This record gives sequence, structure tokens and C-alpha cells, in this order.
Amino acid sequence: MKQTLHHIHPLAWTIIVGTMFGRLVTSMSIPFLSIYLTKVLGATPTQTGLTIAVSSLAGVSVSFYGGYISDIIGRKKVMLVSIFSWAAVFVGFALAGHLWVFLIVNTLNGLCRAVFEPTSRALLSDITPGEHKLLVFNLRYAAVNLGVVFGPIIGLQLGSAQSTFPFLIAAIVYIAYGFVLVLQFAVHGKNLPAPSTSQAPRLREALAVTGRDRVFLPILLGTIFCVLGYGHFSSTLAQYLALNTHFANGGEAFSYMLSLNAITVLVVQYPVVRTFRNFPPVIPLILGNVCVSVSLVLFGLASGLPLLMFGVVLFTIGEVMLFTMMDMLIDRVAKPEWKGTYFGTIGFNGIGSVIAPIFGGLLLDQLGAEHGLPLFIPLALSTALGLPFLLTAHRRLSARERSFDIRHMERNEKVV
Repeated sequence: MKQTLHHIHPLAWTIIVGTMFGRLVTSMSIPFLSIYLTKVLGATPTQTGLTIAVSSLAGVSVSFYGGYISDIIGRKKVMLVSIFSWAAVFVGFALAGHLWVFLIVNTLNGLCRAVFEPTSRALLSDITPGEHKLLVFNLRYAAVNLGVVFGPIIGLQLGSAQSTFPFLIAAIVYIAYGFVLVLQFAVHGKNLPAPSTSQAPRLREALAVTGRDRVFLPILLGTIFCVLGYGHFSSTLAQYLALNTHFANGGEAFSYMLSLNAITVLVVQYPVVRTFRNFPPVIPLILGNVCVSVSLVLFGLASGLPLLMFGVVLFTIGEVMLFTMMDMLIDRVAKPEWKGTYFGTIGFNGIGSVIAPIFGGLLLDQLGAEHGLPLFIPLALSTALGLPFLLTAHRRLSARERSFDIRHMERNEKVV
């Protein structure tokens, strides 16, 4: 294991460590935004849901472009422009005082995230040998959750549910991350894969490549519903706890749930990866969808912290199964010359994150926060709608790989 870690590219380590500190500061602030808008600015659940949703909507709109453009002009330019722009966005959050300003700034937040994230993941794929990719993708995912272990607790102490000051800290950290990337690109940038020198394909053609992929398309559709279920954790559930009078301090309970979520990821991630690494890669997504759906029902049933916390653990196990193998699955399905495009296109599953806060906010407005089960059952059922698509993807991927193995064997026999 130690030998393997030594072979990880320095830029990959920069992205992994930068991701950890980035998620630390964003989890101090962003998850509390819906509570801040509801409690401090007096926004309705629907208004809050729309304000939260615009980030994901903007992300869905440009995530494809980020990966696509990085295939053409190079990862370096796209990552540096997007990360310094992202730092400026956090300054905007800190200075915002009206709902419409939050709406605009959160839109820009989604744009920056949707450009930087798929490009950084595509770069990880570029600079990591095939035998180390699963390790590197999971180190990145562990870094995300290591940051989220402490971020919400620090945010609670800083009063993130009542103040926008933590966003300034996020801005400073992202500026520092950007300068470290500048230095690393200066030292190691010469050895990076060059941008495509061939004539750039039209965007319509690039979309057609992923759209015609009979395995990738149901994966994308299925994960839209998975992300829909996942999106309720930081939007609908946060507002539900803040507004429900059964919970004395919903904001505090939510911060502990966020930390428990991250701790559980760190505890179960390695066993889950070890257990499922030899399974067909869509199977973890199917089981993860089931776990998230059931956990949403448990949130609706809970009348106190014990069942809420059990629901978080089950939700997190589902989250790990959904997302730890996602990057490896896309890397396995993607055509080599279109990797950035595939990583960008999978960002369209963020449609689920757009729908989640709006759908949840409308239900909260209509049903009220006192009716947990009628609120969460529709959320669970809508999440489970992803299962038929994932099962289809599993069947098609299995058939494709069997066909490839047969052709490979036939070629070998001819050579012999």
C-alpha cells in the first residue's frame, strides 16, 4: 500500500488534499444556507428550495461544457479560471443580504463547481495508471468526507445558520488552493497529456457520442433519481428539522447528522469498496438506491434523534455504494478520447439536485413540517424510480463485456 501511494502523481495529491480543505470550508457554510434563508431572511420553503436549486440547475447546464472544453483546451486553463472564480463567488455569499442576491450568487456557485469538478476528475484519470485509479478516486472521495466530518461542527460554532461570515473563510481557502495548483502546474504541467490537436468536434456530435451509448444513457437516467434522493438530505431534511417543532434545535441536530454522515463514510468506505470491487459495477448503485429510499422513509417516521441517526447511517451506506464506484464506472464505460466529455455529461444527473429542493419545498409548503411520513414517502418513491434504469444498464454492460470477451478470444485464436 505504501509503495502504491508513492506512485500517485503530485498533482493528484494536490487535488485530493485541496478537495479535503475545500469540502471542510464549504460544509461549514453551504449546508446551512437553507436554514439561514428560512430562519434569518424569512423565505418560504418554496423560495428557499428555488434558491438552493439554481446552483444545481446552473451546474447541470454547464457541467458538460466543462469536461468538453477541457478535452479541447486542456485541464490546466479550465481548472485555474474556475477555482479563482469560485473564490470570488464565496466572497459574494459573505456580502449578500437579500434573497435575490443569494439567488444570483448561488447560480454562479453552481457554474464554478460544475466546471471545476469534472475537469479535476478527468485530470485524475489522465495522470493515474489504470491499476491505481480505484485507489485515487476513493482517496478523493475519502478526502471529501474527511472535510465534512469537521466542517458542520465548526460551522455550528461559527453560527453558520445565522451568519454568512464562514463564506469568507471558504474564499480564502479556495484562493490558497488555486495558488498551490498554479505552482504544481508550473512544476509538473509539462508531463500532462496535451489538449486534442485534431479539429474540435461540434458540441452536438459530442452529445451524440454519449447519447448513443446504450450503457451510459440508462446509467445517467438512473443516477438522476439517485441524486434526487441524495439531494433531499441537505435541502428538504434541513428545512424539515428547522421548521418541525418536535425537534428543539433542528439546526444543531442537522449539523451532527452531517458529521455522522461523513464519519460513517470514512468507516464503511473501505469495506464497501473491498466487498464490491469484484462485483459488476452497476450493482452497488442499485443497492445504494434502495438504501437511500428506505432511509428517507425512516426520516419521516423519526420522532427523535435515535431513529434520525440510524436513518443517517443507512443513508450514508447507500451514498457510499452510489458514489464510490461512480468514477470507476464512468472511466470503464467512457471511450478513451472522450473521457472529459463523459465525466462532464454524467453531471447531467444533477437534474436530480435541481428537482430535490423544489419538490421538497413544495411538499413542505403544502403539508407542513409536522407531517413527516406523508412528506418523505413521495421522496422515497421518486428516488426508487431509478431502479429500472440501473437494472437495464447492468444487463447491457454485462452483455457488452461478454461480447468484447468473445471477440477478443476469437482474435487470439486467429493469431494462434
